[in-house]
Amino acid sequence: MPDLSYEKALRKEGYPVVAGIDEAGRGPLAGPVSVAAVVLPVGYEHSVLNDSKQLSEKKREILYEEITNDPQIRWASVMVGPDEIDEINILQATWEGMRRSFLRLEPQPDFALIDGKPVKDFPAPHRGLVKGDSLSLSIAAASIIAKVERDRLMMKYAATYSEYGFERHKGYGTALHKAALAKYGPCPIHRRSFAPVAAAAKLKS
Repeated sequence: MPDLSYEKALRKEGYPVVAGIDEAGRGPLAGPVSVAAVVLPVGYEHSVLNDSKQLSEKKREILYEEITNDPQIRWASVMVGPDEIDEINILQATWEGMRRSFLRLEPQPDFALIDGKPVKDFPAPHRGLVKGDSLSLSIAAASIIAKVERDRLMMKYAATYSEYGFERHKGYGTALHKAALAKYGPCPIHRRSFAPVAAAAKLKS
């Protein structure tokens, strides 16, 4: 289970306020990439909080409400939409979301722990932690916020673009989604720079 060992070590190194950052939605064919940054209070503990992928949707929703309504927890989140993803590519869009979410935290943290690899041109000292959402509680909290906010948005899109079944796959490239893409072509929230979407667009042109 994740804990605050990395945050505690960084405080000893002279970084009193440490943020955890994570994203949701790098892989889907549609919708934004969602990024969150979280600063947990010193000594924070939680028996359930974990990498969002390890938890049920119901548990994620409960944790989201708990985290975002706790006055001792500071957090920020951003969405980077499909147009920007197509313009700068998904890696750059993810990095941009990580920079933006960190910069939205007030006051600015001293350090960031980021799930995955280090981020180019990040605006503060930081460290990439592979599988960080299962190691750091700060990153795990960020993973919950990023995942729940993206899923909620995709449920809204499911009502607008009902033929694609977004409520079932949240934009990921399932067989159902690819079949709908082939039948209807891309909709405004599809990432046209992604190969399956580009191929579907070509077929419909």
